[in-house]
Amino acid sequence: MFSISSGWLTQAQLLPSPYFAPRELGEEINLLVIHNISLPAGKFGGHYISDLFLGQLDCNAHPSFSDLRGVEVSAHCLILRDGSVIQYVSFDDKAWHAGISSFKKRECCNDYSIGIELEGTDDIPYTAEQYQQLIALTLCLQNQFPAIIIGNVVGHCDIAPDRKTDPGPVFDWQYFHQCLTEQATRNIT
Repeated sequence: MFSISSGWLTQAQLLPSPYFAPRELGEEINLLVIHNISLPAGKFGGHYISDLFLGQLDCNAHPSFSDLRGVEVSAHCLILRDGSVIQYVSFDDKAWHAGISSFKKRECCNDYSIGIELEGTDDIPYTAEQYQQLIALTLCLQNQFPAIIIGNVVGHCDIAPDRKTDPGPVFDWQYFHQCLTEQATRNIT
């Protein structure tokens, strides 16, 4: 079970990123965006994702990293294949995860969203541990930010459809929604 204190998860590894901005005073957080990432593409484990989010990626370490030179990007959290959770940006601040984006005709999703990365790709199934942690984290976030209703939990592909495909067709939205509903019902009773 997760809990949040001053914008930070108490049960996660904390690696504060320099890539964030303060939220506007009174900005309601009402969107949760699910992403995927692997560095190099299709490879899991290692420190490259954290290095990217911390501005410490050696762009000479792999040929595919040359496109990442000068990129300033972050997410609030990353869920690794084994279910470990790393938090990079306080939920009280804006992570730089959405890019050019729109949800329900409202631009700049970073302003009012939380971004969660899953270590993975569009075509390799996510692990049971990742789903378990994502469900627990989503419920915690919904408790903290009640405007994140189930209809406001989306993929990066939903807010930037011309640019992004993640979390990809292998992400099991039906299972995820079913588990969220079941857990929420258990928590009420």
